[in-house]
Amino acid sequence: MAQVDHSKMANAIRALAMDGVEKAKSGHPGLPMGAADVATVLFTQFLKFDAADPKWPDRDRFILSAGHGSMLLYALLYLTGNKEMTLDQLKNFRQLHSKTPGHPENFHTSGVETTTGPLGQGVATSVGFALAERMLAAEYGDVVDHYTYVLCSDGDLMEGVSHEALAMAGHLKLSKLIFLYDDNGISIDGPLSLADSVDQVARFKAHGWNAVHVDGHDQAAIAAAIKQAQASDRPSMIACKTKIGFGAPTRAGTSKAHGEPLGAEELAGAKKALDWNYGPFEVPDDILQAWRNVGKQGASAHADWQKRFDALPDDKRSEFTRRNDHVRPTAMADAILTLKKKLIAEPQTVATRKASELALEALVQVVPEMVIGSADLTPSNNTRTKGAIEVKPGEFKGRYIHYGIREMGMAAAMNGIALHGGFIPAGATFMCFTDYARPAMRISALAQIPVIYIMTHDSIGLGEDGPTHQPVEHLAAMRAMPNMRVFRPADTVETAECWQLAMEKTNGPTMLALSRQNLTPVRTTHHDDNLCATGGYELIAAKGKAAVSIFASGSEVEIAVAAQKQLADKGIATRVVSVPSLELLLEQPEERQKAIIGDAPIKIAVEAAVRFGWDAVIGHDGTFIGMKGFGSSAPAKELYKLFGITAEAVVEAATSKHNAA
Repeated sequence: MAQVDHSKMANAIRALAMDGVEKAKSGHPGLPMGAADVATVLFTQFLKFDAADPKWPDRDRFILSAGHGSMLLYALLYLTGNKEMTLDQLKNFRQLHSKTPGHPENFHTSGVETTTGPLGQGVATSVGFALAERMLAAEYGDVVDHYTYVLCSDGDLMEGVSHEALAMAGHLKLSKLIFLYDDNGISIDGPLSLADSVDQVARFKAHGWNAVHVDGHDQAAIAAAIKQAQASDRPSMIACKTKIGFGAPTRAGTSKAHGEPLGAEELAGAKKALDWNYGPFEVPDDILQAWRNVGKQGASAHADWQKRFDALPDDKRSEFTRRNDHVRPTAMADAILTLKKKLIAEPQTVATRKASELALEALVQVVPEMVIGSADLTPSNNTRTKGAIEVKPGEFKGRYIHYGIREMGMAAAMNGIALHGGFIPAGATFMCFTDYARPAMRISALAQIPVIYIMTHDSIGLGEDGPTHQPVEHLAAMRAMPNMRVFRPADTVETAECWQLAMEKTNGPTMLALSRQNLTPVRTTHHDDNLCATGGYELIAAKGKAAVSIFASGSEVEIAVAAQKQLADKGIATRVVSVPSLELLLEQPEERQKAIIGDAPIKIAVEAAVRFGWDAVIGHDGTFIGMKGFGSSAPAKELYKLFGITAEAVVEAATSKHNAA
C-alpha cells in the first residue's frame, strides 16, 4: 500500500471532529481543526504507545490540557485502534453513557490520561506525570523511559495555575516534559489581544524552559522542533502558530469556530476546502489503515520493554506491578496497629499535626512509594520524616518535594503523580488554603485519584494568625465535595487510624484536617479494629439510658469529654460520640447510623466551624456549639472562650434542655 500523505491523515481528524460536533449540536470544533497537523506529527512520528494496551506502563503520556477540544483526542483514539473508541462512540459525542463526554475523563474513557477541561489543570497535572516518570526511572532504570506531551491552549496559559506549574517544571529540570502550544490567538470573546499580550515564548524561557515558535501547519517544522525538544536538558515548549477552525471558509481564524457547530453549509465548505469528499464519519480505507498502523507501531517498543521488565529480579518486578496496580503493602496495617498500641501505652498530648508526623514515620518504613511534600510549610505541617531525601533539580531519587508556595500547583501535580502510577502522593498546606487548591482537589475527587491532602491549622485553634488563616467554612465545603473523604481526628490514635483509611482509599482523595494546638488523648484503651472506619463511634457510653448525646470532631472531642464528666456528675446520663468523618458516618447503612447516633432526646454537636452539615446528625432542633462567623487574632484558649466553644457552654445547653423537658 502506498504511503498516505500525512496532511490527509490530519484531515481525517478534522473531519471526524467536525462531524461529531455537528451531530451533537454542541462542542468545540476549532481546536481539533487547528491542531490536527500538530497531533498528526506527534502521534505518527514521536508518541510511544500501543493501542492494544493503553495502560502499558512505559507509554508516552499525551495530555490534552485544552479539554474542550476533546474530539481531537477521541478521533485519535478511534483512528489508532483503541478498542473501546468505536465509530459509534464518536457518533454519540456528548451523549449519555457514551465514552465521548464533552471533556475527557480518565476514569471513564480508555486512553485518556487525566480529566481535563478546567483550563490550566492539564498543564499543571502534567508536571506530576513528568516528575513521577523521572522518580520512577531513578529507582527502576531503563524500564521507565518515556515522555509527557501536553497540548495546551491560550486559555490554559492565561490561568494562574500555569504560572505555578511552569515554575515547578523549570526549576526541577523536567526535561522529558514537552508542551505543544496551540497558538491560535483566539479565545471565546474574540482575538486574544482583547485581554492578553504576553510573549509566551519569553515567559517560558523565564521559567527555565526551552521555547520556540513554529508554523503549526508545517509538519516538517513541527517534527524538527519536537526532535530538538527531546534532546533538551530542560522542559520544552513549542508555540505552534495555527489557525483555529482550519479549513472553514468563513469561520477559520475567528471566535465563531471555537465552541459551536459549524452548521451544514460551513461544514460542507470546510470539507471542500480540505478536499475531503466523504460523508459524515466516513474515513477512506487507506487513511484509516495508515492510522491503524500508527496504533500498532509501538508494539515492538512494547515488546522490547517487556523483555527488559522480565529481566528484572522477581522481587523488583512484583513490587513494580504492585505499586502500579495501587495495591498497598501487607505490612501497612500491622505498622498502624503497632503504632496504636504504642500510643495507648505511652499517651502523648500533642497536636494532631504532630500525631500525623508519628503516623508518617511508621508508614514510610513499610510503604516505599509514599511521596510527601509541602507548599513551603514543612516545619508547620510536620510532613518531613527522618532521613527523607529531597527531590532536587535533576536529582529524582528523593521522596520529599518542596512544592513552593503553589497550593493549586501542588495539588494538580499530585494528581499527575498518582495517575502516572507507582507512587502515593501526600501534600500539605494550611487548611484555609484549600481555597487555593480546591480546583485541583475537585479534579482529584471527580477523577477518582488517590491523593492525600494534609491540611493543618484546621480551626480558630491556630490562634494569633487571625481570621485570614482560621478556617471556619472549609470543613463544610470539603465535606460537600462528592468522593472527597474528610477526616478530622481527635488525638494520636485517631490520627493513626485516619491515616490508615486514607492510604487504603484507592478510588479517590482524602483530606486530613489537623490541629496546631496540643490535644489531650481521648482514646485510652486499645482496639484492634479501626474505630474511625465508620466515620463516628461511641467514645464514652452513658451510665444508664442516655439523655444527652454529644457529637464532636477533632480538637473539640476533648471539650465533649470534659462536658460529659460534668453532666454525669449532675446526674444527667450523657454519652460522647467522636465523629472523625461526618460524611463517612452519613454513608453508613441506616441501622448502623442509628446505632451510632443513638436515640437520646438531647443532641449537641461541638465543632470549631460552622454548623452546615451537622443537622443530619442532631436534627434542626439540635444544639450546635461552634462558629457563626469568622475568627479573630488571639491565643487559641482565649478564642475558644470568646466564641463560647467550651465544656461549660455544652453543659449549660444540655442542662437547660434537660430541665425544660
